Amino acid sequence: MGSSLMIISAFVVGCILAALDLLPEWFYSGGLDMWLLYALMLQVGISIGSDAKLKETLSSLSPRGLIVPLATIVGTLVMCFGVSFLISRWSVGEVMAAGSGFGYYSLSSILVSSLKEASIGVQAAAELGTITLMANIFREMMTLVFAPLMVRWFSPLAPICSGGATTMDVTLPVITRYSGQKWVFVSIVHGVVVDFSVPILVPLFCSM
Repeated sequence: MGSSLMIISAFVVGCILAALDLLPEWFYSGGLDMWLLYALMLQVGISIGSDAKLKETLSSLSPRGLIVPLATIVGTLVMCFGVSFLISRWSVGEVMAAGSGFGYYSLSSILVSSLKEASIGVQAAAELGTITLMANIFREMMTLVFAPLMVRWFSPLAPICSGGATTMDVTLPVITRYSGQKWVFVSIVHGVVVDFSVPILVPLFCSM
């Protein structure tokens, strides 16, 4: 919850600084956004590679263990594809790029805004990046708040699928509490697999 508020606060501060024209010219024209994106991707790789649970998780992966994360990915993309026909403002690829964050808002929003800037313009790319940010924060919040109801009305797997890429860290405690200890490993594997898919799927749909 605290990290989400920090992300939103940083976004609001950036909007205010830009609106008041308090940023130097080189901040816009020096390609700084792409260098920040490269640094973020490096940090993501380091974070995943240094995870003590990663080796154990990967070594224990089986085709059966991939069913839940694949169901999450496919289900999310199918829903985004359907919703895209109800939204005239954005293309199918852009809606699916926003949905492909799977709750990983810090990475997906930056990827979308940076990769779409050349094709749709700075303002529209920033708007789409904001939508991506809010949609993926909302996905995380929904899981944290409604996990007990998801388990009661659907199944212990429901908050895992809802949590997307966050099920190996942020939403793991609520999943453990309401789904049960036996689902912890499934949740971690799910988070790792979905997490890996974000930097692949978001650029893919941004290029459409």
